[in-house]
Parts: sequence; structure tokens; C-alpha cells
Amino acid sequence: MKMEPYEIISHLISTEKNIRQMEAENKLVFAVSKNAKKSEIKSAVEELFNVKVVKVSTLLKGGKKRAYVKLSPETPAMDVATQLGMM
Repeated sequence: MKMEPYEIISHLISTEKNIRQMEAENKLVFAVSKNAKKSEIKSAVEELFNVKVVKVSTLLKGGKKRAYVKLSPETPAMDVATQLGMM
């Protein structure tokens, strides 16, 4: 069963470390559905934020799943964070 993008992506995680990753590595960190595959996360982020995703890494921590999403150089992660009202 295919999940909708808003079912896959829960919210953007904003810690000091994640903000440094945004600036240095052009990465965003999202809380995502535990059942979501990397390919589904990639297409959901591309569809929701109109960006090009280079790579997705996932981490299961304390029963929750995080996705580390690296964006292409022409799409600054800070722009997406600003668009979401985080910055």
C-alpha cells in the first residue's frame, strides 16, 4: 500500500547539531513513519518541498525513525527550513 507524502514525513527536527548539518552538509533531518522506505522518503521530500534529493539515510532511535536527507547543491537546506518557518 502506497503512503501519501504527508503520512511519511512527520516533521522537521531542529536541534543545534541538525542546524549545523544544514549549514555544512546541506542536510535536513525529518521524523518519518517507521514503515517508510528510503525511496518513499526521497520521493515524499521531493514532492512536498519541490527539491532534488541526493541521498537518504535512516536511523531508528528509541522506537522512532529519523531520515537524514541530503539535498542537491542547487537547493540550500536553509531555504527549505526557512520555508517551513524553522529559521
